[in-house]
Amino acid sequence: MKIVFIGTVEFSARMLSKLITMNVDVGGVVTKKKSSFNSDFFNLAPLCSSANIPCEFTEDINSEDTVCWIKSLNPDAIFCFGWSNLIKTDLLNLTKLGVIGFHPVKLPSNRGRHPIIWTLALGLDETASTFFIMDEGADSGDILSQKTIQISYEDNAKSLYNKIADTAELQLEQLYHELKCHRFVRIKQDSSKVNYWRKRTTQDGLINWNMSSKAIYNLVRALTKPYVGAHLIYNHENTIVWRAEELSCKNMDNIEPGKILKVSDSFINVKCYNGAIKILEHEFKMLPKVGEYL
Repeated sequence: MKIVFIGTVEFSARMLSKLITMNVDVGGVVTKKKSSFNSDFFNLAPLCSSANIPCEFTEDINSEDTVCWIKSLNPDAIFCFGWSNLIKTDLLNLTKLGVIGFHPVKLPSNRGRHPIIWTLALGLDETASTFFIMDEGADSGDILSQKTIQISYEDNAKSLYNKIADTAELQLEQLYHELKCHRFVRIKQDSSKVNYWRKRTTQDGLINWNMSSKAIYNLVRALTKPYVGAHLIYNHENTIVWRAEELSCKNMDNIEPGKILKVSDSFINVKCYNGAIKILEHEFKMLPKVGEYL
């Protein structure tokens, strides 16, 4: 079974590498030279070169040139893992098996944008690794394989990203053989359980010290690397916070949110609504002083 692979992020590289180690017939790869919005962008061209796989760069996956290039390879299926634009009918109908997509949530819930970020920012305790048949909607096609993933309090964006990729690699091997033997099962999504996550804005990453300590902790771990980082305002400038932890505060109910409680070379303690946050990794140009406000 010959496939064409589409992707442009770190997860894409993991899945393509897995297919290569499985000796799958990858007829070609479509990727990008750069991305202005994928902070986990990964150029797949070097990986293709080392495996002697033809590679095509595009900015529009639905362009006539791109569709014609994929069609010329005569694939049996298309795998699209890590592409931020909807795929249109011409490409969706190009092969008998269609386009296989991926979404790191427990579909049909939580369709849409920034799934790992929203999962952690909202403090969810589980997600899933889900492969599905793509249609013209957003993450709405029939499910082919889904595995639940537990989220610990200590997980952050990077650790959850890796948990999902590890799970997906195992699924991909089984799914590929099911597709090759035409023994796969399509499960329609329950429309009564659908919700959509919106595109994240810069404002969504701003730490508001009137938030609870848990909400701030969740925001920081959701936006840490490979993403852009949560941020706060100090001296009228944005300062990124990469890592933080919650602190309990006794006898501080009368201390206003945002007040600096303690500063050292290794941490900054800040009062929030119901406790405090210890900032452990940050990009302050100059450390704030005790008694100042963020």
